[in-house]
Amino acid sequence: MGVNGDRETPPWSIREARADDYDAIAELWLASGLPARIRGRDCREAFVRQRARAPALHLVAIAGERVIGVVLGSHDGRKGWINRLAVVPEHRRRGIAAALVRACEKAIRAEGIEIVAALVEPASRASGALFEELGYREDVPVRYFRKLSRPDA
Repeated sequence: MGVNGDRETPPWSIREARADDYDAIAELWLASGLPARIRGRDCREAFVRQRARAPALHLVAIAGERVIGVVLGSHDGRKGWINRLAVVPEHRRRGIAAALVRACEKAIRAEGIEIVAALVEPASRASGALFEELGYREDVPVRYFRKLSRPDA
């Protein structure tokens, strides 16, 4: 809080991701330890194509000119998803991930979607704690099946 009880403006801001942010986003995913598939489903072409469908759901946190956080939202018309949330390690624990999730939730809800979900790997305790802090509740255990079109997809 500021001197007068006002909230201080953070030294970063959130905006829609642009196609030319891709290199910085890919570097951020790798620096943050996110298992991104840069040669597969997380490649530049996939990012540009997905972003074109829902630009308001692909968000970055910016400090100066540097991308320091990212979240990619999506939805299937019924349920929204928080995907690929990451913050560079030196900027963590400053509320950036929570702000990105809230902004993405707002954009998903503006699309008329009332359910927002996230898949969190069990080993990612910090992510699990963040989502619980934001009011998400762990749901029923499910088995996850997938079929890849190619090994690096």
